Amino acid sequence: MPTTLRIGPYRFFFYAGDSVEPPHVHVQRDRYVAKFWLMPVRLQQSGGFRANELNRIQRMVEVNQELLLREWDEYFND
Repeated sequence: MPTTLRIGPYRFFFYAGDSVEPPHVHVQRDRYVAKFWLMPVRLQQSGGFRANELNRIQRMVEVNQELLLREWDEYFND
């Protein structure tokens, strides 16, 4: 599970087997995990986060979308 970014308590990562799906990122804080599609950025799945925190996380994903897509491409296509 390569971690691609950390912002505060949030870890942004991919699972090694994720290459069969469209580009996305998992975001974890403590025991909570959410999954966001990257093109376009939108929530795919959430496990425990409250709505206001998901909105904050989505903004982080949007701000870092280019970086996350580049990391996805480097990890899965190299």
